[in-house]
Amino acid sequence: MVVFWAMFLVAAWGVLSPRSMPAGQARAMWLAVGFTFTVLIGLRHEVGGDWFNYIPHFLRASTMTFAEAAAMGDPGHYVLNMWVSQIGGDIYLVNLVYAVLMMWGTMVFCRRQPNPWLALMAAVPYMLIVVGMGYTRQSAALGLSLIGLVALGEHRVRTFIICVAIGALFHKSAVLLLPIAALAASRNRILTGAIVAASALLLYYLLLVDTADDMWRNYVEEQMQSQGGLIRVVMNFVPAMVLIVFRRRLVPDPQERKLWLWIAVFAIVCVPMVFLASTAVDRVALYFIPLQLFVFARLPGLATNVTSRTGIVVGIVLYYAAVQYVWLNYATHSQYWTPYQFMPLG
Repeated sequence: MVVFWAMFLVAAWGVLSPRSMPAGQARAMWLAVGFTFTVLIGLRHEVGGDWFNYIPHFLRASTMTFAEAAAMGDPGHYVLNMWVSQIGGDIYLVNLVYAVLMMWGTMVFCRRQPNPWLALMAAVPYMLIVVGMGYTRQSAALGLSLIGLVALGEHRVRTFIICVAIGALFHKSAVLLLPIAALAASRNRILTGAIVAASALLLYYLLLVDTADDMWRNYVEEQMQSQGGLIRVVMNFVPAMVLIVFRRRLVPDPQERKLWLWIAVFAIVCVPMVFLASTAVDRVALYFIPLQLFVFARLPGLATNVTSRTGIVVGIVLYYAAVQYVWLNYATHSQYWTPYQFMPLG
């Protein structure tokens, strides 16, 4: 658990440290933290609930041709494994590539927030530790989706679609983000909707058409249950409600506000839906975790004086410290994350 708490404390130190640091020094700190987190996530050994599931994927992909790997479900995953095996790499290199995608997206997203370190700290307990080290393929899709959300907030719809499409090559669930672009568009709404709809249909045909029935049967009809799914969707529900109540003060830009309000709506809808198919909703709700980073990084801005601002920041730090403590000590599957083992140390 020491490594996990070290990650949290590094981000918390950034939150509580003085803000007078020169720009060059601040940039160097972010690069150092991003590199360190990437290495810790990518070079873990037997950490995460899906660790042993991915080894057969690697062994299977090592015998495939490019055409065979590209024809698999989640083709990006199998093509990456195939290429890594061909250059003499192993599962650790695959995980390191996924960690790069996850941390790249996280850093880009957090650096765009008014309190970047607060956003990063909010990402550590669940998005980086649990998703980054346990949901390996989906972590890559989430990392690319974070870059896409930044682009969409800056009205770059095509970049958003490209990021989501590439993410869907690693985990097809990422395509569920595409409708957000059409809902959030205010200029050229018809054209945007047409582009997004066409992209969604194309990605559905390429990635989901052969597996949609199996996914529905496994996740919904057979009522696969995700331990802690309700807790995780509630963690998105809280910032969603905060955003709706304080939307104009938290997000002054109308276009960006519309985007995040729609994400908040989807996050709220996940709460009743989790009782119907907890695993499916839990997996979809992972793409709404950025809402936590977005809202809590802006929450101190509601304060009217330094004292109240400090109280809000300390409260957020304590909240996520409690989240991490409870998950590491009481979550059903946390045993697969502990003890943390680092591959280079053997």
